[in-house]
Amino acid sequence: MPSELQDDILLTRRTGLTLLSPTFVFVGLFLLFPFAWVVVISFTDRTLLGAGAANPQFIGLDNFRQLFDTQTWMHSGEFGRSLVLTSYFVIASLAGQVTLGLGIALAFHRRKGLLRETIFTLVTLAWILPETAIAFTWTSFLDPSGTLNTFLAALGLPQPDWLLDAPMASIVMFNIWRGTAFSMLLFSAALGNVRPSYLETADVLGANAWQRFRDILLPMIRPQLTTAIILVTLWTFNVFTPFLLTQGGPAFRTDIMAIHTYRIAFRYFEFGLGSAIAVIVMLINFVLAAIYLFALKRGEATR
Repeated sequence: MPSELQDDILLTRRTGLTLLSPTFVFVGLFLLFPFAWVVVISFTDRTLLGAGAANPQFIGLDNFRQLFDTQTWMHSGEFGRSLVLTSYFVIASLAGQVTLGLGIALAFHRRKGLLRETIFTLVTLAWILPETAIAFTWTSFLDPSGTLNTFLAALGLPQPDWLLDAPMASIVMFNIWRGTAFSMLLFSAALGNVRPSYLETADVLGANAWQRFRDILLPMIRPQLTTAIILVTLWTFNVFTPFLLTQGGPAFRTDIMAIHTYRIAFRYFEFGLGSAIAVIVMLINFVLAAIYLFALKRGEATR
């Protein structure tokens, strides 16, 4: 290799590293260092009050043993119970968001007009509006004398106190309503790439709507379906917005993982125990992210 070419390659590498150095500093300061610090704190008894505040001690795996204590971990307000509630919340929200998003995308596939633009705009607004304003609106909507119960009363149906009698169903409905836009936009873009000739051929052969979806549309959007499932699962597992509706109550019935971590660390000020929970949550996220990357890689390999 000529020396001039080697010099050019070295110069290009140095220039690239120089330009990327601010990014490396940002990632190190705001991502890697906090992550490492949380891991370190998880092995201590650090608290805001008491002896652990002035002189935190290294306690090894005691925080993790406390979280997985088989005698208490499934009690109300404990880590195991929170993990179960989070699983319910994630599965129900995932099913609702993906199904509703796909349904809207299919309903308006290859259609244009005011109705389509209105529906897409309203669904997208639910996703991008500030969380605090949205939560306040939903608190009023779910109030015993609010809009939802007024509508149910007009139909002659029972009107429960949603945030008291059915708090998990309330935050699931809220999360589905807020997060459906992502699935809708993703599936709409995927369906837009399906060649019209495929569907026209199916129509000529006499295929019904279910057969067109099963044999043509579903195989074409399978990569986007996998992406939606993994990303919605990740986002829902870490979402904190339901705190604005229920604060984890009543009686810890909506104490999902993000709220549980916040309560232990910033209400009870048990930073060591809260950090241990955060470490477990990060490990779960790493597993989900690894599944997502594996699915993407597998999808690319099968194309």
